Amino acid sequence: MVKFSKELEAQLIPEWKDAFVNYWLLKKHVKKVKISRKPTKHVLLTHENNYDFGRSIFDPIRALMGRITNGSGHGSVDNREIIQVNSRIRGGGEDGEEEEVEVYETELVQLFSEEDEVKVFFEMLDDELNKVNQFYKTKETEFLQRGDLLNKQLQILLDLKQILNDRRRKNQSASRTGGGTASGFLSSRSNSFLGRSSDFSESQSDYCDSPTTDSQTDEVIAALEKNGINFVNSATRAKTKKGKPKMAMRIDIPATTPTRTIAAVTSMLWEDLVNNPKKGGGEYINRKKIQCAEKMIRGAFVELYRGLGLLKTYSSLNMVAFTKILKKFDKVANQKASTSYLKVVKRSNFISSDKVVRLMDEVESLFTQHFAGNDRKKAMKFLKPQHNKDSHMVTFFVGLFTGSFVTLFSVYAILAHLSGMFSPGIEASYMETVYPVFSMFALLSLHLFMYGCNLFMWKSTRINYNFIFEFQSSTSLKYRDAFLICTCLMTSVVGAMVIHLILLSTGFPPHKVDLIPGILFLCFVVLLICPLNIFYRPTRFSFLRVIRNIVCSPFYKVLMVDFFMADQLTSQIPLLRHMESAACYFTAGSFKTHRYETCKSGKMYRELAYVISFAPYYWRAMQCVRRWFDESNVDHLANLGKYVSAMVAAGARLTYARQPSQFWMIVVLATSLFATVYQLYWDFVKDWGLFNPKSRNPWLRDDLILKNRGIYYGSIALNFVLRVVWVETVMRYNIGIFESRLIDFLLASLEVIRRGHWNYYRLENEHLNNVGKFRAVKTVPLPFRETDSDG
Repeated sequence: MVKFSKELEAQLIPEWKDAFVNYWLLKKHVKKVKISRKPTKHVLLTHENNYDFGRSIFDPIRALMGRITNGSGHGSVDNREIIQVNSRIRGGGEDGEEEEVEVYETELVQLFSEEDEVKVFFEMLDDELNKVNQFYKTKETEFLQRGDLLNKQLQILLDLKQILNDRRRKNQSASRTGGGTASGFLSSRSNSFLGRSSDFSESQSDYCDSPTTDSQTDEVIAALEKNGINFVNSATRAKTKKGKPKMAMRIDIPATTPTRTIAAVTSMLWEDLVNNPKKGGGEYINRKKIQCAEKMIRGAFVELYRGLGLLKTYSSLNMVAFTKILKKFDKVANQKASTSYLKVVKRSNFISSDKVVRLMDEVESLFTQHFAGNDRKKAMKFLKPQHNKDSHMVTFFVGLFTGSFVTLFSVYAILAHLSGMFSPGIEASYMETVYPVFSMFALLSLHLFMYGCNLFMWKSTRINYNFIFEFQSSTSLKYRDAFLICTCLMTSVVGAMVIHLILLSTGFPPHKVDLIPGILFLCFVVLLICPLNIFYRPTRFSFLRVIRNIVCSPFYKVLMVDFFMADQLTSQIPLLRHMESAACYFTAGSFKTHRYETCKSGKMYRELAYVISFAPYYWRAMQCVRRWFDESNVDHLANLGKYVSAMVAAGARLTYARQPSQFWMIVVLATSLFATVYQLYWDFVKDWGLFNPKSRNPWLRDDLILKNRGIYYGSIALNFVLRVVWVETVMRYNIGIFESRLIDFLLASLEVIRRGHWNYYRLENEHLNNVGKFRAVKTVPLPFRETDSDG
């Protein structure tokens, strides 16, 4: 049977861990109470004088009489409460605002032999109860306010649908009767606006030929403004030549993608044009904005429901924790204190309040009605997504592919040695043509393996990476899935290497055999963009979207997953260079002539090498610019300087590799040393949150997830060593091409390992920031602006 302490640790919400009952600390105090219960001198003397003369036939009669006597003589003591829990209202609050808070205090009615320890235990229990109760009340109020705001936003959306549908019907009836030449402002698709996320636009000048429409429009606008819609110049609405009010709605859609950013700019320009009083045309409601507004409200309802579910779990787990710890105390103290205390716990707000349950039912009802077409099963797929269970088949195939990879790699090493593939006469052509493709796949597989290790460690240490990256828990990769992709990829690559080597050693023309790496690369590209729902399609498409957003960095709001992936790309510059070599080799037709010098001798190839070396740092720098623009945080500009210094150092090393001279060596040393110091500072202080001189953990930080502090010191040393491996590029060894390529691959692999090692501590620091702010639910921005907000 699993101990409750382990069960609690496995089920509690990581971001709210500090707000839960400190069951472990209370358990320690129960043990102190147990230790303090020492037998008295009178009891010891009684035991010494109590001689045993064997069993008697009168023993049952004596026992019965003893029970009757004890029951009649001490019944009042047993039934009397040994503790008394008092509640009082205490004024308090933050930022000077007074707020009434109900707090509980326990008094000992009956004296205990270990009174001091018992008193400390109940004081701690009171503190924990007050902490839980206050946190629950705060979160409950927060979610209730969010629910009211969402109801308001949804009502605005429903009002718009009803009004626009009414106007569409009037416009269509006017067209059928020939009453005018009004053009349809709303397509027939908008009949099911909420159900199918349809788009629409509205022109105010297309109707209102009768005075009834004018009055109806004024009523509509007044109703919407009452619900929180902010209209442009709503206080002094301008009139058209026919006396019809001009109306434009403010809908705030965050520019999270390049498309939305461009749309936001064009929408601003369009609103400036159509809102110009000199223009005679009407104003339009952007149909795509309305569609995005619906998605935002739907996402906000999903997050609200998730937060309510977490709060419900928080309540039930704390109730069980109080019950368990009081039962332990009763057992140790040989008293019945749990009954009276649990009555108070059950009367407290976090147990007695049913507002969360009622709000959950209301959210379910609204979501089913307006976003799922009254299909509750469909609604619950959004509100309670099912988690995919770990399959044993995945584990089986990981083991199968791992064994296949080891076997095939051993076969490849033996064949390469027997065929003399790395002899001086053959190694140059073989390494220049085959090495880029296969090493590219090897580095990618190594990165996937490190990511699988990251997922395993994040799960083991209860770091909520799905919440941080905003992944869907039903479709996100598990660590077994990452290992499966990695082993499958490497088995395919090594298998292709074995086939390539066998065909090459048996006398097949090199230009035909060299098609094998190209075909392998093409197959993986096709699989990556394959639209069929096979081989982790949600993950593949999510990866493509993130890469697209990274390339278009300045045009959209930067999310955590975007700059995290961009950081991974900065460690995969050798992989990008190998992609350049492979693409040039196959697209330029060099594999037909088997002349690998064709690409490297081209001027464009050499210039493109600088672009590829700079691109990941440039994308990351542009993300820093965008984050500074959005958040006005100067730290992002300092982070920008780190990536600019890395670009300069990478360019200097590339130039030195082509033009080795004393001058360029000095430039490389200066730029690389500056960039390395900059990067190390940012790694340790900003990304990992370490090197705090006032921390209770010397030169680390106050909160550590890993219990052994030595691991952090070792990680600091390892990151430092792996950051300075660029020194090898300055030392020019007189070695062969095979050894040179092997060293390059080793250095690239070390950088990938360093990045995987860095990933864990980066996300640990982010998780601890969320824990410090009790942030377990994503706050979705709402589209409709309040009337009293800034215009």
